[in-house]
Amino acid sequence: MGLEKIDQYDENAIKAVGAFGGGIASSGSVCGTLLGAIAAVSSLHGRGNIEDRENPRVWGVSNKLIKQFNELTEPYGGRDCRDIARVNWSNHDEVKNFYSNPDSTRKDCIKIVGDFAFALGKILEKELARMEKK
Repeated sequence: MGLEKIDQYDENAIKAVGAFGGGIASSGSVCGTLLGAIAAVSSLHGRGNIEDRENPRVWGVSNKLIKQFNELTEPYGGRDCRDIARVNWSNHDEVKNFYSNPDSTRKDCIKIVGDFAFALGKILEKELARMEKK
């Protein structure tokens, strides 16, 4: 998990992103893995209130992640859950098949999540090392 990597694990933060699954509340939109990664970067570099000064690293690092995610998901036709999982989250039978069938597209999702978590970890390690040098 990204928050554990930056030593900012918080159950409330985890709860706040709970509905990212299925492409934002099972809508099939942007993959929750990308959204969660951006949330982790925001936890590291984002401002806590409107009076705080904006850290431009939040934008640069987030855009780097988006680029990597786009490359990972290009073979699926896009970064949306509907492109990767190819599941109609409103259809009970499709959702059941997704989770129960070992040959379903869930294996693609698991691979992308794993590969992207690794990429996020490397980026966060670099960011932490950069911050320690300051």
